[in-house]
Order: sequence, then structure tokens, then C-alpha cells
Amino acid sequence: MRAVDTNVLVRLATRDDAKQVAAAEAFVAKGAWVPHLVLAEAMWVLASVYDLDPAAIATAVEMFLNHRDITLQDADAVALALEHFRKRPKLGFSDCLVLEVARKAGHVPLGTFDRELGKLDGAQRL
Repeated sequence: MRAVDTNVLVRLATRDDAKQVAAAEAFVAKGAWVPHLVLAEAMWVLASVYDLDPAAIATAVEMFLNHRDITLQDADAVALALEHFRKRPKLGFSDCLVLEVARKAGHVPLGTFDRELGKLDGAQRL
């Protein structure tokens, strides 16, 4: 399976350049894998550059989770991260994803100085 870069996900989510959207759709139609780093970067771009609110970010993650041609790395961890993010959107999606990836790997507690992240089960505020 082929992989995609951050800008491909951003085009699929924003649909703001018709030529690039068509190229992205054609590429992923044959199946595409999205690593955690690309997903986290794409959500950061959507929040920082496109100024999407947490609800829109959550919708984008859900769209990629349910996309018929896209496979997210550790989709189960992504789904759990999305649950945390929806409950505590101030955390940021990437923080939620880091916690769930650490949990899946068996490496908890996750040490953090983040007050909000430190409140989640599996995280330890330092």
C-alpha cells in the first residue's frame, strides 16, 4: 500500500484546490496509508493555517477514519484519541494521539507538564 504526505490529507479535507483535490483523490483511490505523524501534522495545519475549530478537526479525523480508501496507522488508537479530543478539545488532537499510541505500546504513564493532558488516565503530570 502507498502512503500519503500531510498536504494530501489537507487537500482532501479542505478541498480548496480543485486540481490538487482531483490528484489526491486519484492517488488514494488505489489505497493509501497514513502514518500518525502525517495525521497529526494535517490536523495542526487545519487548526493553525485554516483556523478550524476543534469540532471541525474532530470531523476531519472521523472522515479519515471512515474513508473507504484510507488506512490510518493504528486506527484503533486514533479512534480512542478522537474520543479524548472530543471530550477535551483544549488538549489538541496530537496530545490525545500521543497518549493512545503510548498506551497501545504499553508505555504508560505518559509523563507530561500539560495540565489538561495530565488529567487523562494513562498520563502523569510532572
